[in-house]
Amino acid sequence: MSEKIRVDIWSDIACPWCYIGKRRFEAGAAAFQAQNPGVEIEVESHSFELAPDTPLDFSGSEVDFLVKHKGMPADQVEQMLGQMTELAAEDGLAFNFEAVRHANTARAHRILHLAKERGLQQELQERLFKAYFEEGAEMSDPDTLARLGEDVGIPGDEVRAALESEEYGEAVQRDIQRARSLGVNGVPFYLLDQKYGVSGAQSSAAFENVLEQVLGFARGAETPAG
Repeated sequence: MSEKIRVDIWSDIACPWCYIGKRRFEAGAAAFQAQNPGVEIEVESHSFELAPDTPLDFSGSEVDFLVKHKGMPADQVEQMLGQMTELAAEDGLAFNFEAVRHANTARAHRILHLAKERGLQQELQERLFKAYFEEGAEMSDPDTLARLGEDVGIPGDEVRAALESEEYGEAVQRDIQRARSLGVNGVPFYLLDQKYGVSGAQSSAAFENVLEQVLGFARGAETPAG
């Protein structure tokens, strides 16, 4: 019987740390599996909205949102985004905050649940992250979301239907409520084997280490730290 580690990940498409964390987790998981080729890692992504108060029709850059809606000084925002761009580059990501259009991500989360049903959740999440942070895609626009869904093999008419379906809206809210019940206040957040929580975009080595610890515990070793 093969061994398996389940990893539930809460994230938001508009969260730069979530995109960086995705890359680092993938690198750590690959290193772990290279050492443990018989162990399967089952990943499921879950919805979390960092800025649910963003209007659906918001039009503006990340700088506009943080300055006008969050009251942050413009020079501080510019410096922060510059540092984030440099950090992302270290993990092979080409953030382009000049192109980013800040958006309410509720609609994007709906189609991630549709993609989960189609077995394409990880592919769509990757496409949405890239579209948002590197291509300046308008993440609350139904036509844009339909096009991005088509990019990974989901028919555009199914995407549009999901955007109007209360079923997917309720699925998003269930994810958010579960995160709250776990005490999650920020993302990314990783729950391993339904027991062990890891917060933040840890290094790939840290992810590799925690996977090793969880595997050891499953085999009867000591409880992992963290």
